[in-house]
Amino acid sequence: MSSDGPAADDADGLGRQGWVLVAAVILAVLVVPGLVYLRPGGAIGAHYRTLMLVLPMLPAVLLGIIAVWSMTLGRDQ
Repeated sequence: MSSDGPAADDADGLGRQGWVLVAAVILAVLVVPGLVYLRPGGAIGAHYRTLMLVLPMLPAVLLGIIAVWSMTLGRDQ
């Protein structure tokens, strides 16, 4: 009996899609706010306002891309 498909992912844990989502949520909830808190001024040589606009946008875009990616993979199964 083959263990491929969505049932195999549920039995074994999160699967690849789930772990990618967990990594993106950790990035969005811990890493980016930590960067903003620890280095609010010149973390990457940009101005404070630029960092406050760009840093929260990165995880938002990443989570959007992951949502589209997981929906397209879910549609194939």
